[in-house]
Amino acid sequence: MTAIVLFDGDCNFCDASVQFIIQRDTNGYFNYASLQSDVGQKLLKEHNMPEDLDSFMLVEDGQAYTKSAAALRITRHLDGAWKLLYALIVLPAPLRNFVYDYIAANRYKWFGKKDDHCMLPSPEVRQRFL
Repeated sequence: MTAIVLFDGDCNFCDASVQFIIQRDTNGYFNYASLQSDVGQKLLKEHNMPEDLDSFMLVEDGQAYTKSAAALRITRHLDGAWKLLYALIVLPAPLRNFVYDYIAANRYKWFGKKDDHCMLPSPEVRQRFL
């Protein structure tokens, strides 16, 4: 089984987050699509999310997760001690999402937007992008 990580394709921080996940997902559990792509827009519509969703999104087992819930669910499948971060799911969602929203609101200011240049992934990684 695989899950799909949807991310802001214009965001340097989001791109770095995807690269972080790829490096620690040696089982290839995740596939990836930008929110702006046709696949991303189709998944947003299928899960009744707004077209202009401003959050990381995870589609896993037919369910859509956003914000901190998506990020924490992703950690469960990463190699190493990153799995332990999933324990933060016990914190109330408003508290977790307050931190998530603060980072999200400042991500362009802190990390910038992508220009027209991007990393060319290996063929093995490239096939995981939808």
